[in-house]
Amino acid sequence: MNTLIELYDERAIENILAPDMFRPQRIIYLCPEDVAQDRSRQDKLRAFFQRRGWEPELIFMTASLFKADRILRQLMSIGEKYPDCAVDVTGGSDAALFAAGMFSAQTGAPAFTYSRKKNRFYDISGAAFADDLYCTLSYSVEDFFLMAGGTLLPGRVDNAVLEKYLEDFDPFFDCFLRFRRDWSDIISYIQKVSPGEYGQTPPLSVEGKYTVKGDHGARNSANEAALRALSRIGFLQDLRIVSGESVSFRFRDHNIRAWLRDVGSVLELYVYKACVDAGIFNDVISSAVVRWDDTLGHGSILNEIDVMAARGVIPLFLSCKATDIKTEALNELAILRDRFGGKGAKAAIVTTEPCNAAARHRAAQLGIAVIDLEELKNDQLVHRLKVIMKAEA
Repeated sequence: MNTLIELYDERAIENILAPDMFRPQRIIYLCPEDVAQDRSRQDKLRAFFQRRGWEPELIFMTASLFKADRILRQLMSIGEKYPDCAVDVTGGSDAALFAAGMFSAQTGAPAFTYSRKKNRFYDISGAAFADDLYCTLSYSVEDFFLMAGGTLLPGRVDNAVLEKYLEDFDPFFDCFLRFRRDWSDIISYIQKVSPGEYGQTPPLSVEGKYTVKGDHGARNSANEAALRALSRIGFLQDLRIVSGESVSFRFRDHNIRAWLRDVGSVLELYVYKACVDAGIFNDVISSAVVRWDDTLGHGSILNEIDVMAARGVIPLFLSCKATDIKTEALNELAILRDRFGGKGAKAAIVTTEPCNAAARHRAAQLGIAVIDLEELKNDQLVHRLKVIMKAEA
């Protein structure tokens, strides 16, 4: 097989797997008119294959979504020009699949498909090379965005440094659990006594009043027990508290400073470490910011996934919430999963609150797993991740 015919699918990975697995010299995409004329999308697909280490010839042909007879005539024409062709019937419209079946039956052109459930390719007709063939491909988080026409941008977290902090994240989360009800006030207090300094590196040493102005005009006093707990795990150094008067300390470093000034960081870092500890993912990223298109500036569409992991050809999208789960958050997560992951992608929302029945029901409707406070307290996060990815021990 030197020529592979792909029935273009809205789910990007359906257009990628077979070509990347079998690596033919030429790929012909039968696609809607907007795709056939979209040079930017085509160039991104070329760039994706180049990133994967090969440069096939790509041909994009406009095809009807609903007229099987027209699609069949196109396929017959392709078969005459490229008699060494095979057709992948994994994706595409019903009409395209019907036409591909007719094409294979009339010409003897090999036809095969891919099973997400079994992660194997299967011979449909005359494609012995694909019969019961295990898919050995493995994609990074960035790959999933690129194949769907998106771009991975730097997020709030420098993922390159996270490995050296892994041993810190469990004690940090234990500290959060102990002071969960007051965590927002604790972080707010640290923010007030260590204001950001734009345009220059902020100082690590902090001196502030024992009581500061909180949100909405309220007064916020130092939580002595929490500050001492953060000192014991090494996040704060040289802590000195004069009750009712002043507080001084030094952040261990600038990364710790950033995490102690962001109320959501503790959960995101804990979830990141759980993904690493699960030992089933080939790539894990915290704060994955994706741009949907090539537009920079005001018109650019950006989204952030709190934690994202990849296991072979299956991505996992994780949303971390220090609040009750809202329908809007579930809808956004589902949209991102479907847009950049496709039908086989997984999604989960992790909350540090008990999850109510209504939110669980909506999550179930969207195919999103829920991991709530009780499971976090019982150290079930790693186990749940394995179950979600169908890799439980």
